[in-house]
Amino acid sequence: MSTNTVPTPDDEGPTEWIGDLEVRRVSGDIQEHADLSTRSKARKQALDILFEADLIGTDPLEVLAARPGVFTNPVRPFAADLVRGVAATQVGLDSVLTDCLSEGWTLARMPRVDRILARLGAFEILHTDTPNPAVISEAIELSEEFSTDDSAPFLNGLLGAVITHGPARVEDQPSDDAASLTCPAPDGGSEQPPITVDDVGSMASSSDSFPAEVGNVDTTSGNASDPENSADDFELTGGEHPTSKDHELATDLHKKDTTDD
Repeated sequence: MSTNTVPTPDDEGPTEWIGDLEVRRVSGDIQEHADLSTRSKARKQALDILFEADLIGTDPLEVLAARPGVFTNPVRPFAADLVRGVAATQVGLDSVLTDCLSEGWTLARMPRVDRILARLGAFEILHTDTPNPAVISEAIELSEEFSTDDSAPFLNGLLGAVITHGPARVEDQPSDDAASLTCPAPDGGSEQPPITVDDVGSMASSSDSFPAEVGNVDTTSGNASDPENSADDFELTGGEHPTSKDHELATDLHKKDTTDD
């Protein structure tokens, strides 16, 4: 049977040979959209893994290692990179995020999903070359799907503060100055020894407070949860938490991420 086909306006374009197979190249725009879609799914996978680790109080790398293999629901490389990156820099990320929160707020008071999305966003902002607007857009999209109505503006303001007031990205740190950087001791005592660029994830922002409005987003009403109803106190025994959809992640996220790229 002949495999020759007559090109149509929909499939006209350059072709290339991969071994004995002739394939038609996709346009740059299509490939870019495919890459963006893959990264979005990877972020959702990373959120799922970090959520599970936070929920049961275990090392995210252990959850990552236990995930299904290639024939079921493989962990995308970018998702694995995000999980490893957040796990390796979590102390520093939490310090930066805490400095960017409004007075009286702590990470522990945030819904679990929001806390993990904030860490993921801060990691991408400080340690990857992903454009900042894309990082915030992805965090907002995931929060709208899995968290509260207040989460999107809250995360927008929080990650905006990380961009404005947090330490520079790793690649933006001058190598000559990196050795002289110090970070405050956790107990408020004297400064810790100098750190290097490789340790930049452990730095906290030197700013003491941040405005309620970051950019054009009003975050004054962005309190993601009532401290009396913290998502960390929610037990997965049925019923929807009043301030978060944390319990949906462990099931829905796997189902929604099994589609092909």
